[in-house]
Amino acid sequence: MTNFEKTLDIVHRTMDASVIRRNVIANNIANAQVPNFKRSEVNFESELKRALDSEQQRPVLELVLTDPKHISNHTEKDYRDVTPRRVLDYVSQSKNNGNNVDAEQEMTLALQNQMLYTMLAEAASFEFGQVNMALRG
Repeated sequence: MTNFEKTLDIVHRTMDASVIRRNVIANNIANAQVPNFKRSEVNFESELKRALDSEQQRPVLELVLTDPKHISNHTEKDYRDVTPRRVLDYVSQSKNNGNNVDAEQEMTLALQNQMLYTMLAEAASFEFGQVNMALRG
């Protein structure tokens, strides 16, 4: 896979996660007054970073596996296996009615998510622009 393909694939996957996150945030805001509702969030970028880091990190001494039952001391995680996960938030403080949605915080998260999506769209456009410039050049 070329660098261009990998970059676009990562941008595309992150944009998909951003769309899922937008829907989760909208659901949180819609249920901000529902008793005992627990907000959700989407985990993706940290797992993607771990997978990408695993491609770069090799142990100083890598073990040779002589049997299929042996356990490797390094397992590279493929970034393409990382998918967005919707997770319930049981950690944050709840209101008196058991609901833990802070509408102001959710609106801030929605804005950050929209800015991320816009930046990713611009990154994809830039990548295609580079290819277009190389083809014309």
